[in-house]
Order: sequence, then structure tokens, then C-alpha cells
Amino acid sequence: MDTRQFIQRDETCWEIKPYGNMRVPAIIYADAQLLEDMDQKVYDQLTNVATLPGIVEAAYAMPDAHWGYGFPIGGVAAFDPEQGGVVSAGGVGFDISCGVRTLHTGLNIAELQPHKQALADALCRTVPAGVGSRGKIHLNHDRMHGMLTGGAKWALEQGYGEAQDLDRIEEHGCMAGAEAHYVSPRARERQKDEMGTLGSGNHYLEVQRVAEIFDPVVAKIFGLHIDDVVITIHCGSRGLGHQIGTEFLKEMAMSAAQYRIVLPDRELACAPLNSPLGKKYLGAMRAGINCALANRQIITHLTRQAVATVFPGIHLGLLYDVSHNTCKLEHHMIDGQKKALYVHRKGATRAFGPGHPDLPDVFKKTGQPVLIGGSMGTSSYVLCGTQESEQRAFSSACHGAGRAMSRTQASKQWQGRTLVEELAERGIIIRSPSMRGVAEEAPSAYKDVSAVVDIADRAGLARKVAKLEPVICVKG
Repeated sequence: MDTRQFIQRDETCWEIKPYGNMRVPAIIYADAQLLEDMDQKVYDQLTNVATLPGIVEAAYAMPDAHWGYGFPIGGVAAFDPEQGGVVSAGGVGFDISCGVRTLHTGLNIAELQPHKQALADALCRTVPAGVGSRGKIHLNHDRMHGMLTGGAKWALEQGYGEAQDLDRIEEHGCMAGAEAHYVSPRARERQKDEMGTLGSGNHYLEVQRVAEIFDPVVAKIFGLHIDDVVITIHCGSRGLGHQIGTEFLKEMAMSAAQYRIVLPDRELACAPLNSPLGKKYLGAMRAGINCALANRQIITHLTRQAVATVFPGIHLGLLYDVSHNTCKLEHHMIDGQKKALYVHRKGATRAFGPGHPDLPDVFKKTGQPVLIGGSMGTSSYVLCGTQESEQRAFSSACHGAGRAMSRTQASKQWQGRTLVEELAERGIIIRSPSMRGVAEEAPSAYKDVSAVVDIADRAGLARKVAKLEPVICVKG
């Protein structure tokens, strides 16, 4: 993008003043290089978001922003239900509550090295991955209902996990307000055999080494030390979430005229928060969040089983689980008043700062762990939320590197087998059922995650705590 389209507010903040039908400004957090490298569609989509009814303060884009469906990926926007605010299925995304959780292993890299191949094989055997992957769990009607309303709590009741896990998951493992009866038969059918599976795309199960510590005090509280081995899971709500998004986008687009909503882009289809359709979507979307939370909880259980076959007696404790692709009711300060707002985060992570009442006691002093995923051969990061982020972007931060090219472009430029061999030379083991999938997720198909994280840190969206480097990556 041409930086001349923006007013630079500080070294990391670029503003588009309202024009045309925009109700609020649009703001992107980036440096000049990241901004120049962004597709012009990010500008177009963000300014379109700023036209939606009931939006407050600004439409925001994180430093990893790139073109998405309706909202840019990396987009954040909050809507006031008392001012005619809307909920947009495109502002949540198709993979509802796609998210990241990180587990401690208690191992250091020296202890892992002799057993890398064995662990890679065990994880690959135990956790299904790939397009259309199926697990060993079958959900009948009653179990499906329990999963959609109970999330990770339901998974725990089924024997998948440990009670202490729930304190380290957003919403304590269960999204309130889920209404399973709004989830269609088709969505249920797609999900009945997919629990405990990674799926495809950018999802992964990755064994990582703590390579660098930026904040020793917070890192110690998070339980992170140099050369520690951790395991990170990145996945979401699989076919169910995609089906919910597909169905409600269509219904919202068809109902726009009924609600007198003028859409600058059909992909921004939305409905008033207080309308029957808006409430119906929120109920189904919350059920989708519970699906993702349950899925990551089951994968955690399977991961523990796999690790135990190689390292008997090792306990995998949960650091934290964060979601992106959500719309959540939160309280934020607007013009000196605390307001109840529906915050859309699409490819963006919640980043509550120190003292926030929704955080478990262990993180009250540090702020929420913010987990930023890399791309198979690149680093990931652990950050923590800041109080400043509340004013910067409704306590939100980036969620990853952000794509620099499409999957089609990547598959034309790289060969999966060649990438696997190149990464092996760097000591990174890749396991995947699809070499095309590996090519589509080539590290160079993404932006520089370190540059993205540096901007998030400098902008006050979240503060750097630790850098993680991949050792084993199970990809879909």
C-alpha cells in the first residue's frame, strides 16, 4: 500500500480519517515497510468495516493484517448494541475460535534430542491431521449437544484432560450463551467424527524450544526458561465452524435490506445485535467456540498420551489457550464511560492487561499470555497483554505472521518434499499427510513474524516475553 494514503500518528500507528460513509476512523498498526507490503485490499476492507452501523472508536488492523472475507484478517472492531450495532459472520471468520494453546513438557532440549524421531512418529500416529481427517470419537445427538454447550468442560467430563486445565483457557473452557439448537444438521454432520483432529491449512501441532527470553520476570511466572521444550497446538472448530459461517453469511446477506443495512461489500453481511437473526448467529457462533475449545482439549489429551509413550511419567501442564476468530461481549471504556460492546476479532487475539477481572489469579500481575504462532520453519512468540492495549485496540493483539502470498501461489513456487528436506537440515522434523499442504504453508509464504511481533510490542498491543523455535511440526 502507498503510505501517503495515511496520517502517521506515531511510529507504529497509521490512520485513515473518515470519508464517504465511514462512521469512524480506520487504524493500522505497522511500520512503514509492513504497511507498504500490505495488499491494497486491507485498506479497502478496513474502511468498509468503518461504515457498519454501531461501530465505535475505530476499525483496527493488526500488524499481520492481510486480505480476508469481508473483514481483513487481523481486523478488530467493536459494536454498541444500544447504538444499532451489528454482528458480522465475516467479522468472525469461517474457522470460529481457531486458536492456540501451549503446553509445558518439563523437558529441556538436550533431553529431547535423542528421542526426536520417536516423538515425531508418536504425535503423528496419535493426532489425526489433514483435509477431512477423522478421529476415534463419534458424537451422537446427545454427545454433540453436550460438546456444543459445554466446550472444554464437556471434554473434561468425558475424560479428556485435567481439571486444572480449565483455569488456563479463555472463558474457563466454556463459552456461555451457546445455543446448540441454532447449529444446523449439516454443521453437526460435518463435525460428528472430527473431534480431536487438527485439520489442514495453517493448523499444526508443534514441539518447540524456548530460544530467547525478553522479560525474565514474566517468563518465570509463565514457567518459561531457556532451552525448555513446549508443545503448541493450533486448530479450531473444523467443519462445524465453517458451516456455521457459510450459512449465516448467506442469511445475513439476504436479510440486509430487511434491516435497512447498506453493505459496501456483500461479504460484510451482518445483522443487528438485537435482531432475531443477530441473536441466532451469536448463539450458534458461541456453540462453534465451544467446539474449538473441546477440540483443542481433546488434542491436548491425545498429545499427553503420545508423549507418555516416549517419556513415561512426564506431565504436560497447560500454559494458556487463546482464541482468535470470535465475537465476544466485553466491557470497555468509551468517552470516559464503561460500555458493553461486542468485540469482533478476526485473526486477532484477546490481550487483557494486568489486573483484568477475567484473568486467573496467576496472570493478574502479568496480563494474559498472548500466543503468536509462526509458520512451520519460523519462530513463534509468547507475549503478555498490556493495560495500554485497552486504549489502543480494545485489548487486542496480532495472532501470527499473516500470509504474504496465497496458497495457490505458494504451491506453485515450492515443492513440499524439498521443503521437508530443507527443514530437516535445520534440525526441524516435519510430519504431514500432504506434501501439497506443506508447500502451501511454506515459511516464506508468510510475513516476517519477528517484524510483526516487534510492532505489536512497540505499539503497546502486547509485550514480548519469549521466543520459541520449532523442533517437530505435525502439519495438516
